[in-house]
Amino acid sequence: MDFLDYAFMQRALIAAVLVGITAPAVGIYLVQRRQALMGDGIGHVAMTGVGLGFLLTWSPVWMATLVSVLGAVLMELIRWYGRTRGDIALAMLFYGGMAGGVMFINLAPTGSNANLTSYLFGSLSTVSESDVTAICVLAAFVVLVTLGLRRQLFAVSQDEEFARVTGLPVRALNLLTAITAAVTVTVAMRVVGLLLVSALMVVPVAAAQQLSRSFAATFVIAVAIGVSVTIGGTVTSYYQDVPPGATIVLLTIGAFLLLTVLATPLARRRARAQAAAHPGGDPAECTIPATRKAGDELGV
Repeated sequence: MDFLDYAFMQRALIAAVLVGITAPAVGIYLVQRRQALMGDGIGHVAMTGVGLGFLLTWSPVWMATLVSVLGAVLMELIRWYGRTRGDIALAMLFYGGMAGGVMFINLAPTGSNANLTSYLFGSLSTVSESDVTAICVLAAFVVLVTLGLRRQLFAVSQDEEFARVTGLPVRALNLLTAITAAVTVTVAMRVVGLLLVSALMVVPVAAAQQLSRSFAATFVIAVAIGVSVTIGGTVTSYYQDVPPGATIVLLTIGAFLLLTVLATPLARRRARAQAAAHPGGDPAECTIPATRKAGDELGV
């Protein structure tokens, strides 16, 4: 536990825990919406914010937050109105964001490729006190949204048309989800890196789904996996002198593979039990009372 004697490791661990909580908390809604790669696209756009931060001598974290939120809003507008040309517009947005980040950081008097690499793949030693403060504030926002509006966000993620019929403000909630995802990307970039953050938003959720189909249980398990791998990756990075972002992502994938292996016999056992309960092949009756709220059946 000697690593706790160093201030930079204390800051890195605080950031790692917050990343482990926020990334799966947002990722579970993106997975439900089949937008698993949205975090990757936002990460490309956030690079422009990092470059502008160095160019304008302002906090790269806060500038990346501003730019990535604007990018996320633009992505949602393209999804709503883009139709057949939407994929081309998104491609230009993603690659333009990456190119803008490289250009701005090289034009900045204090910028360099080394600075950019630490934001792309994460770096323990560069997490400053101001970064920790920004990460804490942004993480609090993410937790409040993902937990406080979990029923509404889940309903929209499952079926937009049904949510619209029930009176939910679907577009506003979609926009809020995109903004929350953008904030999460900037929370995670100092530990995992902009190019790898999407994996931490998606893979823990996919791993948790191997054990449970309940939304509430999946949420809790995914966050537990996220916190475990971010702490484990951060500590491993300190002792083995390896990149923290890559280490965290590889541990996350390892957790997914392990849970998949462990869950396979359980799934087979459940399938045999269900077949035994309904030998004629008739499906079990599963009517949902009209008075129940969306998401109740999955424990939201």
